[in-house]
Amino acid sequence: MEKIIAINPGSTSTKISFYQGEQEIWTEKISYSKDEINSFEHIIDQLDMRKKDIDELLDKKNVQITDLDAVVGRGGPFKPLQSGTYRVTEPLLKDIREGNVQAEHVSNIGAVLAFELAKRGGIPSFFVDPVSVDEFEPPARLSGIPELERKSLVHALNVKATAHKTAERLEKPLAELNLIIAHLGGGISICPVKKGKIIDANNANEGGPFSPERAGTLPVSSLLKLCYSGTYSYSQLKKRIVGNGGISAYLGTNDLRDVIARIVKGDEEAQLVFDAMIYQIAKEIGAMATVLKGDIDAIVLTGGMAAEEYLIEALSERISFLSQVFVFPGENEMESLVLGVLRVLRNEEEEKNY
Repeated sequence: MEKIIAINPGSTSTKISFYQGEQEIWTEKISYSKDEINSFEHIIDQLDMRKKDIDELLDKKNVQITDLDAVVGRGGPFKPLQSGTYRVTEPLLKDIREGNVQAEHVSNIGAVLAFELAKRGGIPSFFVDPVSVDEFEPPARLSGIPELERKSLVHALNVKATAHKTAERLEKPLAELNLIIAHLGGGISICPVKKGKIIDANNANEGGPFSPERAGTLPVSSLLKLCYSGTYSYSQLKKRIVGNGGISAYLGTNDLRDVIARIVKGDEEAQLVFDAMIYQIAKEIGAMATVLKGDIDAIVLTGGMAAEEYLIEALSERISFLSQVFVFPGENEMESLVLGVLRVLRNEEEEKNY
């Protein structure tokens, strides 16, 4: 059975999982204080600290690198790429270290951590479906202003893994299916997946439905006035839109469980904000149905919020007329990374090179 280590760096943690085939043997999280993280000027500067802590964890778990078949790291906002499982190569490492990526984000160093660990055992390292997966069709790129091209930055890892699971459930090849996949988490990605490709998506940082902590699509003229009002600095307004927007802006919490608890107690404001988010998610799914010209094999709901039955019921009432609805709760990032590598190791899919 294939032995794989998966590495997923977060803003204040590094999650490590050990898998044998599809079976998770253990998962651990190495946590850091904000002070520890803030002591580094750039994310890449955290590399030695995170690498040292991973080594100590693996020693504690008695994991020998030479016994592994592969190491996989989370992929970040690299240059635009086709979907797939990629071998970590020197050009990628160079781009990450020199900042030749679409954004400085902690996920960028997942591939570096995987490479550094794997090279000691002489085994391959990979990343799978980074957020910069770009399979847009040409009309999807135009925004209405030539200077502002629509970019494909999406929760591709979970979207693609969920697409594969849906194909298995429908007992059809993914290349024959048209799906709408809604990743519902702190950020929301609604994606039409046509014959296995994400041909459009809302950039969760710039548009689409508002979420527990992101503002989604905003009235542009009013936003411009706010920008020049003197009320906010650039960094304050950016945080207001991504981080403190959406449900958090209205209700002071980004925890959907708190919102539902307030609704159950009769909080009318919480009910209105929740209903508005469901309304916007449903509208975006309906919009993506037009991208597929109504030819939809299934609508798939995934991400952390998909675990809330109250949300699933409310959303299904608005969208189930379009197609059958499947639910795969959770973001499942570690499993998705491993499954991508297994498809390559088992010759079910060809590896790609950056």
